[in-house]
Amino acid sequence: MTTPIITVDNIHKSFLMGKDAVPALRGVSLEIQQGDFVCLMGPSGSGKTTLLNIIGGLDEPSRGHIVVDGENLVALSEDKLARLRLQKMGFIFQNYNLLANFTAQENVEAPMILANVGRKERRQRAINLLQKVSLGDRGHHYPSELSGGQQQRVAIARALANNPPILIGDEMTGDLDSETGFAIMNLVRDLNKEGMTVVFVTHDPRMAEFATRLIHLQDGQLLREEVAR
Repeated sequence: MTTPIITVDNIHKSFLMGKDAVPALRGVSLEIQQGDFVCLMGPSGSGKTTLLNIIGGLDEPSRGHIVVDGENLVALSEDKLARLRLQKMGFIFQNYNLLANFTAQENVEAPMILANVGRKERRQRAINLLQKVSLGDRGHHYPSELSGGQQQRVAIARALANNPPILIGDEMTGDLDSETGFAIMNLVRDLNKEGMTVVFVTHDPRMAEFATRLIHLQDGQLLREEVAR
């Protein structure tokens, strides 16, 4: 049996509200295999975004373990955790998080600079990635000159910059119209078919249908799982 690329083991997470600890996750356990296409769903306050942030190493659990590609994230130093995120994960957010003073190409190059990729290689890789997301002619445009859908495509290209095995998406179509949202999800599905593991959160059941595994959370607990046929 293959080793999961992501293992969530009895994760608990609480947040302090004044003097009270409010639980967000209550003993969640989950295994994700390389190449899975997983959607985390649930009502507001169910814990889905908290779980996604813990999987992505953006937050740490109060209790339990999270293992990504053989590394126990809880045991890693900040520097090693940042390096793992840089090399193993690509992140796509609802509001794109592009650097306003950077062109599309420069935004895609940014993670490669952090990974010490040479100038010539990162430039060519950025050009290739923008072509992959159908923005080959927009490399020198700034975010303010691009539509929402185009900005999200730049964000996807940036997420792929260091060729990570895992793609993390937080409401990545939330600010887009339906047509553009479906186009973005089709692109993400194509990446999944190439072998990339995708874990994302959405409130839109139409976008959730792209996933092959639907994980439903409620009140911080795993309620049920559906597997697409």
